[in-house]
Amino acid sequence: MTYKIPAAQGDPEPGEMAVFYFGPGQGGAIDSNVQRWFGQFDRDPKAPNPEKQEKTKVGSLPVTIVATEGTYASGMPGSSMTPKAGWALKGAIAEGAKGPVFFKLVGPKKTVAAAGADFDAFVKSLKKIE
Repeated sequence: MTYKIPAAQGDPEPGEMAVFYFGPGQGGAIDSNVQRWFGQFDRDPKAPNPEKQEKTKVGSLPVTIVATEGTYASGMPGSSMTPKAGWALKGAIAEGAKGPVFFKLVGPKKTVAAAGADFDAFVKSLKKIE
């Protein structure tokens, strides 16, 4: 499922928040998904590395939280990609009993920053269901 995130003032377009669940044993390893998400961004090699990754728990639920920014390669895998400069990512991967659930927020940097507190609160509200 994908949700539109309203553009922050001055940003040319909205962001989006995608939620993915593929089923038990599906969706791939957490670290390979994180690296794929990071790989969708090119960054200025002279700038500090913006990639952040943290493993935490929300209650008893293991969650990997990530963030990066740069030029985003927008598009579906296998199709042509559209580079979007000045974009950012906030993501979370929750390790549920029936497989991981992926939450990926991408958009212009100001839009992602404006939605950041809501994204963080959403992730902190996750609950483990057996």
